Amino acid sequence: MGILSRLLHRDHAENAQVAHRIDDAIERIIKLNPQLRLARRYHTRLEPAIAASLKYIGDLVDSVSAPRDANAAAWSVDPYIHAFFTAPDDVAQTLSRSTDLREYVEQNADLREVYAVLGMAMTERRVLGTALEGDAVHRDVVQTTVNFSDHRVRICGRTEADLRQEIVLRLIDQLGLDGLAKIEADNLRRDLLEQERALLKTRLQLLERKGIGIRSVLGSGAVASSGELGRLQTQIEENERNLNGLGIRTEALERQLDHLCEVLTDPSPYIYIESKRFRLDRMNIVLPENSELPGDDITFHIARIPTTPPQMRAFTLVRFAPNELPPAASLLASNNGF
Repeated sequence: MGILSRLLHRDHAENAQVAHRIDDAIERIIKLNPQLRLARRYHTRLEPAIAASLKYIGDLVDSVSAPRDANAAAWSVDPYIHAFFTAPDDVAQTLSRSTDLREYVEQNADLREVYAVLGMAMTERRVLGTALEGDAVHRDVVQTTVNFSDHRVRICGRTEADLRQEIVLRLIDQLGLDGLAKIEADNLRRDLLEQERALLKTRLQLLERKGIGIRSVLGSGAVASSGELGRLQTQIEENERNLNGLGIRTEALERQLDHLCEVLTDPSPYIYIESKRFRLDRMNIVLPENSELPGDDITFHIARIPTTPPQMRAFTLVRFAPNELPPAASLLASNNGF
């Protein structure tokens, strides 16, 4: 086979793989709202939107650092693991409290190591502490500490590649949920507008009846009533335009699919990762950039969690041996797994 033939064959295989991934992602999205299958050309309309999401999410996941060894030995040599946990024994103890992780290990008993996403709440606090400047010790110095809590493990994989692929799929699911939320907001807005229109029309009828009954008696009062009628009529017309902008209810599925495509085509407002860089000492105290004290330059990844209101949580990829985890019976918090 010549070079050109091999290249064409490789391109065809790669295109087929991409098409397969797009088809799988579309099925995952549609399962969240099966009625969308009834929309016109739903698959064709979703293809470019899904392709854009897969490209964006793929680049995002590829930018995440390689998995870190999460064990007692790593606590002493890896500044990240040291920052995340308060003591060497806390690493395995904390990971073991994850119900999802334990279920994954039980279902994959042959694994010698597990890859996972470790998510944490990161808190920056201003505290008063002591600081050494030259030979002088200063007390009540304002310092910033970085603390990690609420450690959670929810996504696991047999290999790093498997883990990254699972992250991509979970994020595609999240975009589907964000699309459904946008659809729900659209439906809620329509309901509110229709309620508002009904109220405005009722109010208009009452005022018109009042004007007709006493217009010849009120004199100048009739002018004031006309002014109020004009304002109400303006509000009704604006309300009507807003309703028309939402489309008629028979077009609901088409509109819902459009909303979903909008989210998938531009996923950056919904899913993104920020980075925060610190120079930390071994007590997780933030050191000034010009400090001569020993410390490590650390960059933490922080992702948006779509709660209400949205949260930002630190995360890292980790790797560890299942046989290093303590048995469930030895965990005081085993009944409160996360």
